[in-house]
Amino acid sequence: MKPEKQVYFRTLLLTRINELLNGAEKTVAEMTDEQENFPDPNDRASLESDRNFELRIRDRERKLIAKMQEAIKRIDDGTFGVCDTCGGSISEKRLTARPVTTQCIDCKTKEEKMEKQRGE
Repeated sequence: MKPEKQVYFRTLLLTRINELLNGAEKTVAEMTDEQENFPDPNDRASLESDRNFELRIRDRERKLIAKMQEAIKRIDDGTFGVCDTCGGSISEKRLTARPVTTQCIDCKTKEEKMEKQRGE
């Protein structure tokens, strides 16, 4: 991969990581600021449901951040854009859509078909 493309993807990944971290900080601030006491059990249940949903989203984002950090390491060691399965190149179009990917579209499609056949 050309150096200018590596810089582009590194910047893209770092920007997305920062956006996710800022969202997480905002969530923590909102959850710690709220000292609401709802006498109505339905209101309390609704608040708890909303908080649980928000925490699940943040957990998924935490996992995505880890994948993005791994992608940055792959940029550093020169394996970014190389398919883990076949060793071929991953298209820039695919990397732009999903920069954390480790498989080319053909290998990922085959893997998904195999998973579907196994019933996973």
